Amino acid sequence: MLLNGRRDSHLDIDIIITTDRTMMTDHHGKEFLGFMATGPSIGLPEFLWRYICCPKPKVDEYGRPIVAPYGLRKVEALMIDHGFKASVIDPDYIDRYIDDAKVLMVGHHDYFAFGPPSSEWWLITRKDPVNRKSFIEFMSNPAIKRAKKRGLKIVAGGPAAWQWFWEPELWDRFGVDLVIDGEVELVLPNLVEKLINGERVPKYVFVGAEDYPDIDRIPDIKYASVNGLVEIMRGCPRGCSFCSVTFKTLRHYPIEKIIREVKTNVRYGIRHGLLHSDDVLLYGTMDVIPKPDPLLKLHEEVLKHYRTIAWSHASLAAIVVAEREYRLMSRLTDLIYSKGEQEYLGVEVGLETGSPRLAKIIMPAKAAPFSVEEYPDVAEEAFAIMHDLNIIPAATFILGLPGEVEDDVIRTLELLDRLKNYRSILVPMIFVPLGALKAKSAGIKGLKLTRSHIEVMKKALWHSVYWSDRILKEFYLKGPKYMPLRLMLKAFISFIKWKVGQIEKEISNLEEVTLAITDLQEAQVKAVAQS
Repeated sequence: MLLNGRRDSHLDIDIIITTDRTMMTDHHGKEFLGFMATGPSIGLPEFLWRYICCPKPKVDEYGRPIVAPYGLRKVEALMIDHGFKASVIDPDYIDRYIDDAKVLMVGHHDYFAFGPPSSEWWLITRKDPVNRKSFIEFMSNPAIKRAKKRGLKIVAGGPAAWQWFWEPELWDRFGVDLVIDGEVELVLPNLVEKLINGERVPKYVFVGAEDYPDIDRIPDIKYASVNGLVEIMRGCPRGCSFCSVTFKTLRHYPIEKIIREVKTNVRYGIRHGLLHSDDVLLYGTMDVIPKPDPLLKLHEEVLKHYRTIAWSHASLAAIVVAEREYRLMSRLTDLIYSKGEQEYLGVEVGLETGSPRLAKIIMPAKAAPFSVEEYPDVAEEAFAIMHDLNIIPAATFILGLPGEVEDDVIRTLELLDRLKNYRSILVPMIFVPLGALKAKSAGIKGLKLTRSHIEVMKKALWHSVYWSDRILKEFYLKGPKYMPLRLMLKAFISFIKWKVGQIEKEISNLEEVTLAITDLQEAQVKAVAQS
């Protein structure tokens, strides 16, 4: 497939935009299979594990992927609009361009597996997550080293930009000239121009709210995004202290802009999409009360082009108030299931904690417009609504938050017990210091898991194993083309059941487990140095 009609096999580009294989993939069209890349291979050979979560995408004759991560597509559009010769290139094809390129740009959601849920897998299994291994393998490419000696400039960015501070040796070894953290539309072109001209730039640039672009300064993607993902808004009004999104100004894309990007995906054969926001249900409102008209209009327009959709995120409080006040969850799912070709809707939700006391400290607006004391009841009601409407949530909660005491963990355990009858995947996460709490905790550098922590993780795991099996049978990966994937995932679930039983025996008498990532990190750095 050609992206611009040219027939030669080499592009004239100065800027390569890329990432490693765990990101440059379509996850077989199932976005949430990508979460498997955040863990090590368990119960399967690593090549099969990688096949399940991050198969190679189709590319055109120039080595450009037909679909690419949305963030890279945004950067590509930005650089092209500013007159640079830039293109997203599949990692297997960068050797074709690296000797002539002036800049290599890389982006990632979790460069070194310090983010959730990678860090949990790493700490518990003591094995390097696939995404960490894959990115380090990519950056160790001899072609990149050779081009770096010639004068290639390397720029790193994306949601995981902060992780380079935790890997200073790799920052130096890979020769990364600039790490940029935040929304880049107003600052990146000028910084790249300076790099190309040999001018000095800071090694790290944090983009604050004063440099965030208005919507009309954010370019439309020019080529297809992975799984048809399109952004509908930026920012969140809830202000949770553990979340970096709270630093972003709240802005909504006009429906016309969203549909332009949807049509771009459709033009390249992508008919299944993902609406991305930090809370999809707050599209069209500047507070925490969903508005029916903008949401219904958005979905009506999107479903004229996409056959199926999913939501990236929704808040539990918004789900409850939307259904109570307007029957909006029912109306939205009726629209999605009748207009599209689907019988369920996937979404990620943040459960965070079952403790009103802790919620009041770290996320006082998470339950709004309800009181924080009502949060456990609101959470259960939201799960009941989703269960009845065939909405399947992947729900994350956090252990080790600053200020957490034993009773907070017990309250979370009690809430998980209340959720056992609701179709969902529960994902425990160990606190990573982001947002306003970035400087206030050691986070995954070291955490003592108490007996209560262990019980919470066990309950979440057994809940997820049970419901994963049900979801796979009733909803997910239907049809003959997915049969190999279904068989491998069933084998994986069977292995997990056995493995959890073994782990339970090992930890049955433990009162406390200390998890520390520092030793693992140092061992990995030494391994890279030796290679």
